[in-house]
Amino acid sequence: MPASRNTDSLVAHPAKHPRILLLAGTSEARALAARLAQEGYDAVASLAGRTSAPAPLALPTRVGGFGGVEGLARYLADNRITHVVDATHPFAAQISANAGAACAALGLPLVAFGRAPWRPEPDDRWIEVADNAAAAAALGSAPRRVFLTIGRQGVADFRAAPHHDYVLRVIDAPDPDDLPPNCALIYARGQFAREDEIALMRARRIDVVVSKNSGGALTYAKIEAARALGLPVVMIAPPPRAGVAVAHDVDAVMAFLTS
Repeated sequence: MPASRNTDSLVAHPAKHPRILLLAGTSEARALAARLAQEGYDAVASLAGRTSAPAPLALPTRVGGFGGVEGLARYLADNRITHVVDATHPFAAQISANAGAACAALGLPLVAFGRAPWRPEPDDRWIEVADNAAAAAALGSAPRRVFLTIGRQGVADFRAAPHHDYVLRVIDAPDPDDLPPNCALIYARGQFAREDEIALMRARRIDVVVSKNSGGALTYAKIEAARALGLPVVMIAPPPRAGVAVAHDVDAVMAFLTS
């Protein structure tokens, strides 16, 4: 399977009047939307609609799914889209896969724009795993107090480890049936400060942190706090975006769109 390419190899189909679909849902998408709007690009943003009251975007925005690969391909064709930017969350694997398949079917250029993943520092105590199920298993058989910072999607996987006490931080309310039996909820939206994260982990007597490796600065303070407290972090790797060009800054995406 081909590896993701870096921005040096991005090549887009030339278009005199590009029309761009921005698959959004991240702070990076908001920054790109603002740049596209400022420079007068013909672009539309799309949100999945999984988060209530999302931060507004500077572009016309549609909300909701497309109806799988076929629905997305039909939308791209009907709206004469020439370029697609996938700036969804690094763990939004389904829409990213659909975008890759739809763009391949139509011969449209696609770039994945997102955060570079975090890398462990010398004092970090990471246990790197492939998915939620592996993260639940990595918590071990002895009861622990777990700071679960994966959001509400996939929390049901931790029902397989019911002997732990969980503190789950979310933006929107999870389905109660998805929760492990011993689970306290914190409703909060980042950005979080390092000292606040340290205070929270101390107050909740956290033994271990579970995090997705989402990259970026928005939630990195929890990693810094775990490091400062000497706590282990079970780090879930993002799904690969194989065969898709990847950019990690707005300028690289703009170069892709204008090449």
